[in-house]
Amino acid sequence: MEGLEVTDELWQRIQPLLPVVQRRHRWPGRKRRDDRSCLNGILFVLATGIRWDRLPQQLGYGSGMTCWRRLRDWTVAGVWDQLHVLLLAELHAAEQLDWSRAVVDATHIRAKRGRPGLGQVPSTALA
Repeated sequence: MEGLEVTDELWQRIQPLLPVVQRRHRWPGRKRRDDRSCLNGILFVLATGIRWDRLPQQLGYGSGMTCWRRLRDWTVAGVWDQLHVLLLAELHAAEQLDWSRAVVDATHIRAKRGRPGLGQVPSTALA
């Protein structure tokens, strides 16, 4: 599908962030699908909204399950967060960001034990 595949310029930014998976020597099994085609498959599924198991093999992205597993592995490895930080830094350096319109969202910041020094919170129930 036109316009959904990763450009060479973007791929040069993404590739160094991806974890390197070494092939087993004793029982190597089937050769691993290349990361770029899996990324294109991920983008296709996310852009079109089709189910992973319906990813057309004719596109050359591999199976939907392979693309889904790669998405899962890259998410666990923090690839998307690293890419986000990288692209924000590049946009900031190029003065392409309008920070006056930025919003801070604390929904993904973890507060492990709340604010220190509060102790037990008094009950608000009627005695």
